[in-house]
Amino acid sequence: MFDDLRRQIEELPDSPGIYVFRNQTGEALYVGKAKSLRKRVPSYLGKDLEPRLAAMVELAATVECVATATEAAALMLENNWIKRHRPRYNVLLRDDKTYPYLKLTREPWPRLVFTRRIRQDGADYFGPYLPGGLARRALKLVQKLFGVRVCSIEIDGGLARPCLYHDMKRCLGPCVSGLTSSAEYAAAVEAARLFLAGKTAPLVKSLRVQMEAAAEELEFERAARLRDLLLEIERQSTRSPLSSVHDEDLDLFGVSVHGNQAAVSILVMRSGQVLDRREVFWEGEGAAAPAQLLSELLPQIYDQTTFLPKELHLPFEVDGEEALADWMSERKGERVYLRHPERGPKAERLRIAAKDAEFAFRRRFRIDPARDAAPRALARHLGLVKPPRWIEGFDISNLQGTSVVASMVVWRDGRIRKGEYRSFNIRGFTGQDDFRSIAEAVDRRYRRLREESGVLPDLVLIDGGRGQLGAAAGALAGLELEELPLVALAKREEELYLPGAPEPLRLPRRDDGLRLLQMLRDEAHRFAVSRHRRRRTTGALRSQLEEIPGVGPARRKLLAKRYGTWERLGAAPLAEIQELLGEAVGASVHGYVHASAAEAVEID
Repeated sequence: MFDDLRRQIEELPDSPGIYVFRNQTGEALYVGKAKSLRKRVPSYLGKDLEPRLAAMVELAATVECVATATEAAALMLENNWIKRHRPRYNVLLRDDKTYPYLKLTREPWPRLVFTRRIRQDGADYFGPYLPGGLARRALKLVQKLFGVRVCSIEIDGGLARPCLYHDMKRCLGPCVSGLTSSAEYAAAVEAARLFLAGKTAPLVKSLRVQMEAAAEELEFERAARLRDLLLEIERQSTRSPLSSVHDEDLDLFGVSVHGNQAAVSILVMRSGQVLDRREVFWEGEGAAAPAQLLSELLPQIYDQTTFLPKELHLPFEVDGEEALADWMSERKGERVYLRHPERGPKAERLRIAAKDAEFAFRRRFRIDPARDAAPRALARHLGLVKPPRWIEGFDISNLQGTSVVASMVVWRDGRIRKGEYRSFNIRGFTGQDDFRSIAEAVDRRYRRLREESGVLPDLVLIDGGRGQLGAAAGALAGLELEELPLVALAKREEELYLPGAPEPLRLPRRDDGLRLLQMLRDEAHRFAVSRHRRRRTTGALRSQLEEIPGVGPARRKLLAKRYGTWERLGAAPLAEIQELLGEAVGASVHGYVHASAAEAVEID
């Protein structure tokens, strides 16, 4: 099957478009876009895929494509296909709420309406408002400031008297002839439109001109009303800690991803003020990289949004930014930019957005450990004496049996504890053997833990199936720790293997306990891959250092630890290398590296 898939991929055209992976029954598993189908799709046959996509490729039987003229066209086609087919391995926008909007209708005497549904009716929509009560308050404020009507009656000027809103100075009263002119009402509607869109600067400028003109014409009562209106608008526009001295229109993104769960926080800034905040969540099959997740979510978010900002401030680069910017620019009618601020006030605002996303994630997925359902569910499913508060997870990473690394991650009291992570360079044998690698890592971890403190975790999680479980159980038995709770989680079917159990345990995909184990398993995989890459890179440097005369194992270790790659060593100043190795050896290493670089350039 894999060979068939490879042949299909090799036949893809070198053009923009979308690609669709399908299983044996024809179900769409994943839809993606590419600037070049021929260059992008073969990457799915590589070794370093995130767990979500790796699981997808294992199920894929066919891949098909639809070529497009541009990458932007591919982006829109991808978005439409995702909405239509809802593939299980795509990141699908999930919003727990139907957000309220304010709608300014398009009719001779426009009115302001509270709504939760956007229609293609030519009206102006403002929002979404979060929390929902903010929309009601905004509606009342616009009534108070500008007198725009909220009623649904037909306006023909034939009523004898206005309603109570006019008496309360909340409506200009277009329903009664003579109370307001069409020009005066249109000006009020335009002012309301600017205010709701956050365009307070041009609104204030316009109102100030009108106030001065009214004063010059000795219309002091009208000038006083405009003055009071200006003061109220300026009071409402008082700058927050997130405000900008510039009249910026931008959206700030914060992303929090842990395993197969994610929260995205969007802070909406208009005219330098954060006016709104929105949260979206995702729960999917396998772990997703934050950049890939955001790349898939952005088109879905802005396909639903009426008003587009001039800029998007993102915490990192995402795939297909140019196409996304082109598509948003076409929708907006002017250029939209994607930025990644790293310094100054803009970067600080992004950090605030990131904290907001973390808070949203904890609120949505992580309850207080004392009340967390996941440990209780695990205790029930696995037959544990008490809910586990300390879980350690193991995984293996290698490349054809070389540079084998085992990872261990820690979850304790409801939180990932990255400071307690450990990695193990497998040294007990050579070659590729996941079972022996797991056994060695488990033995080394709990032998040392038993000797140092005697305190052990409540549960040990192994990434794998029955074979990996047996290897870990054997290692624990050798340490006389058979009573330490142990479970293995297999990727393909998400089955749980328990010591002594004849059949694997299959839990519902949304089970709290299973989701916790999936998150830990995926985190262990991520950490194992990162440590393996680091070891492989360091090993390559040590091999190169062996060619330098006078540099022994101890100095090679120092150089590998300090610089990691040959390129970084080549960029290091002579004085720095001499400080590390001594003057004579440092000069020798520096000279050798630079001579090699010059030789390479000459050969090229």
